[in-house]
Amino acid sequence: MSDGKNGITYADAGVDIDAGNALVDRIKPAAKRTTRPGVMAGLGGFGALFDLKAAGYVDPILVGATDGVGTKLRIAIDTGNVDGVGIDLVAMCVNDLVCQGAEPLFFLDYFATGKLETEQAARIIEGIAEGCVQSGCALIGGETAEMPGMYEAGDFDLAGFSVGAMERGADLPADVTEGDVLLGLASSGVHSNGYSLVRKLVEISGLGWDDDCPWGDGTLGAALLAPTRLYVKQSLAAVRAGGVHALAHITGGGLTENLPRVLPDDLGADLDLNAWDLPPVFQWLAKTGDMAESEMLKTFNCGVGMILSVAADEADTIQALLANEGEVVYRIGSVTKGTGVRYSGTLL
Repeated sequence: MSDGKNGITYADAGVDIDAGNALVDRIKPAAKRTTRPGVMAGLGGFGALFDLKAAGYVDPILVGATDGVGTKLRIAIDTGNVDGVGIDLVAMCVNDLVCQGAEPLFFLDYFATGKLETEQAARIIEGIAEGCVQSGCALIGGETAEMPGMYEAGDFDLAGFSVGAMERGADLPADVTEGDVLLGLASSGVHSNGYSLVRKLVEISGLGWDDDCPWGDGTLGAALLAPTRLYVKQSLAAVRAGGVHALAHITGGGLTENLPRVLPDDLGADLDLNAWDLPPVFQWLAKTGDMAESEMLKTFNCGVGMILSVAADEADTIQALLANEGEVVYRIGSVTKGTGVRYSGTLL
């Protein structure tokens, strides 16, 4: 059909549909890597289909989670190192799902930018796919939004959405009791919380993202972009083995705020800060900002990204199982009477 007109186009307004189609074609192999039992239809449709029965569930309860990466994106944008933020995005969602006792089944992403740069977007979404592969869930859909005037050149934003399932009656936390042993799983760094403060501390230090990392190899920017650790498969293995009463993902609010979220109202926790060594990145942050220990503990994970509350008579077995799954495991304390988190020892 032709009406003889040759006027303004959508591309003239800053939205390139052809670039969006090229991106979809580019990421299809990455999405295909994530296929798992239950996936019926993925990229390309108006919606994505998932068959719970084919995934092995008899009487399932669905669990949903959504999250973002926060201002860690600012470092990724400024350095051009965008490959790991997709893993961060997945981790922030699926690590929450397992705390409910759920297996992550599928993931959807929302990527928004002012002008779509296909190569940049593809690297981000390929990172999302890698996070899905590592956590056993399928990337079955998403949205790429090109919105001129909403974002500065090169800027973008990310949001993630994950759905998981568990059999009815298997939800966590459950049966947390006084005397439960608390096992901490090592983090891979700052993960994806507290980056507004991180960026402030880097500003105070006078260093740039391309400067040498003060505590390790490579640049400061690359070190701070270490992806969030995925705890899904190893945590589910522990849950299925029996004896796990609760899991707490240590995100915004740090150890102080997150652990009480999975404890009964009349119980608290005693944590021994000498049970693990504060990783060098946190030592540098604390020293740079002359930060109080209490502020560190309620802001950052401080080297412990997930905590499991486990039956005392199963603690050795679960600790060995987690170590065999590749985790660095610390026995960091116990569940006690009272409320809140009480600390002994020193972190700094």
